[in-house]
Amino acid sequence: MKRADLVAYLDDLLHIHDIADFGPQGLQIEGREEVRKLAVGVDAAHATIDGALAAGADMLIVHHGVFWGPPKRLTGAFGFKVRRFFEADLNLYAAHLALDAHPDLGNNAELCRLLGLTPVGSYFNYKGLDVGFIAAPPQPISFQTLVQRFTDALQPPLRVQAFGPEAVHKVAVCSGDGARSMEEAHALGCDTLVTGELDYTMAHAAEELGMNALYGGHYVTETLGVQALARHLSDQFGLDWAFVDAPVGL
Repeated sequence: MKRADLVAYLDDLLHIHDIADFGPQGLQIEGREEVRKLAVGVDAAHATIDGALAAGADMLIVHHGVFWGPPKRLTGAFGFKVRRFFEADLNLYAAHLALDAHPDLGNNAELCRLLGLTPVGSYFNYKGLDVGFIAAPPQPISFQTLVQRFTDALQPPLRVQAFGPEAVHKVAVCSGDGARSMEEAHALGCDTLVTGELDYTMAHAAEELGMNALYGGHYVTETLGVQALARHLSDQFGLDWAFVDAPVGL
């Protein structure tokens, strides 16, 4: 498949150009023109690049790309990382908030699916985009059941705070760095938050608000969207793909 055709499809599918993000998203580094195999991962880290090259990928699709905030000089460690892509003729495509918020293929959509929750709304707005999902089980379930579902689908959560009701009715789901959304989730009637990492400034918030919180890990909760996207591209275009697992323990 031609790179230009794949990039155009991804840009449209993910609404890349309609979303304000922390840096330019979409095709961040241009490599070879023909794309036959994809590698997907969470971060554009050396370990992920190694895995993509070992898999024989023509394009690496990640959640966290190489550009964040102000422009950086292509020197030192950052310059070395960028040169690796050019030397290998490897394309890099990044989808950050677009892949958190996507209603079908995003991290939060996949979390809801794995946990048996039905999205009923959205919240946690960033520059016009609601990043998090409000969701509910078909029938109230115990918080421990929710924790067990997460464990069975992914891994034991990094931390659990059971300060809310035993029966879960309404859940805020926000992958990655979503702890800061807890107060908004509480105001929207949520009794439980499922997110990635615990922000220290919110360490006491669950107890003070009387909420349950499940911190599954920033990395783990963001492994889902890239894989759902890869499955979709495989179904649509017959592209082979590999997931490069490079956990960081957070």
